[in-house]
Amino acid sequence: MRGLTILFILILIVAGILFYLTSWSYSDGERAGTISKFSRRGYVFKTWEGVLNVGGFSGETGSLTPQYFDFSVKNDSVAQRINEAVRSGQRVTLHYEEKLAKLPWNGETKYFVTGIEFVETPNRYGFPGQAPLPAQPAPVQPVPAPVDSATLDTL
Repeated sequence: MRGLTILFILILIVAGILFYLTSWSYSDGERAGTISKFSRRGYVFKTWEGVLNVGGFSGETGSLTPQYFDFSVKNDSVAQRINEAVRSGQRVTLHYEEKLAKLPWNGETKYFVTGIEFVETPNRYGFPGQAPLPAQPAPVQPVPAPVDSATLDTL
């Protein structure tokens, strides 16, 4: 009987440690970019997994070099909003939490997205997906006042 009690206590301690490692947030933050891939994946445990293209600039080559951020999503309502961002191609800001450990049924990464914001893009010439700028009215030229012929004769 005493052996079962010790085994039960050990199982509770291990479960408590796993719960702490997977629920406590090591860090949190935001990343902005364009969602390049988002899908529900897994053999046994289906989880939402995605890739955010953050963009970037390489100082060595002087060219644009893509940087990717892999993330997981637990909340289905957040996943639906991310799917909207994938369909529209709009830039987003993802709010995420980094966990110390991950379990297979939670996701493939340690980064879990908890919220999403759509980023308003500034109107710039030639920006992909930019709506056409509204037509600007032509500047109004002042009309010269009519000249009275009687005053011209007296000059």
